[in-house]
Amino acid sequence: MLKKLGISILILSSSLFATQEVNIYSHRHYDTDKELFKMFEKETGIKVNVVKAEAKALIKRIQTEGEKSPADVLITVDAAGLYKAKSSGLLQTIKSDILEKNIPVKLRDKDNQWFGLTKRARVAVYKVGSGIKNQLSTYEELADPKFKGEIMVRSSNNTYNQSLLAAVIAHHGEEFALKWAKGIVANMAKEPKGNDRYQVKAVANGIGSIAIANTYYIGKMVDNKDKSQAEAVKKVKIFFPKFENGGTHINVSGAGVTKYAPNKDNAIKFIEFLASADAQRIFAEGNFEYPILKDVKASELVQSWGTFTDDTISINTLGENNAKAVRIFDQAGWK
Repeated sequence: MLKKLGISILILSSSLFATQEVNIYSHRHYDTDKELFKMFEKETGIKVNVVKAEAKALIKRIQTEGEKSPADVLITVDAAGLYKAKSSGLLQTIKSDILEKNIPVKLRDKDNQWFGLTKRARVAVYKVGSGIKNQLSTYEELADPKFKGEIMVRSSNNTYNQSLLAAVIAHHGEEFALKWAKGIVANMAKEPKGNDRYQVKAVANGIGSIAIANTYYIGKMVDNKDKSQAEAVKKVKIFFPKFENGGTHINVSGAGVTKYAPNKDNAIKFIEFLASADAQRIFAEGNFEYPILKDVKASELVQSWGTFTDDTISINTLGENNAKAVRIFDQAGWK
């Protein structure tokens, strides 16, 4: 049954039922996270048990388990998943001076039921030498007919695209968002397929000139064992669009303490650890994500891409507008 749901379990502790433990349900699937789990165990003596799956499967599992759920912490790769968990009554408000100090208000839940831990920017990746860079400016302008046949982007069921459209709704309303989504569809170089790396590789190989992608994927393509990725990323560069009345769109990977967490204190300690300077450096260096802490710098590679100003809207808005975004994508014919 777990296999059908796409759920895998990684037990880092010697016993799943150890007295001092914390049970993590995580959508993240990175080697950096394994390193952080081991660090936390070493520093605290608290054993870490991990269940990995997509956010939808994890949320469904927590709902099914109910009050008997062993889950202490839910980690997702975007704000919409965290919002869904909260609106489903699966998270609880926690009090933590450390988290309130380290994590900006706009990057955490207004009721402190979840907290952003890393940032990703959704940007335009263009082919070097295509001449397209000088035409790039705002997210709004990506829907301009001048980019007809130039845009590569993944499907509308992708949560990163849903959050981007949720931000468009926050800035301009639903009517504009529908027009914008239709404009992007009209400008697509081909029908949506594959992940962000696929879009970047397509642009590098001359299919369209602009890929919409998350920044950390670009970092992961550099020096990748997959030569097709390593070669493709050499042919492209990043441009940071902004909203007309805002900044560059960002999303967060974050965590919250589950409603019936059997190890609540350990869960809070774990999230506080992920918001610490040491953990933030590992996120930044190992996974090319932007750290939440102002005093922690992005990796040298990420810094080489340039700087941008975060969008002005609260991350909470991305989750609040998710259902609207899904409906508008359907109306726009964005597959």
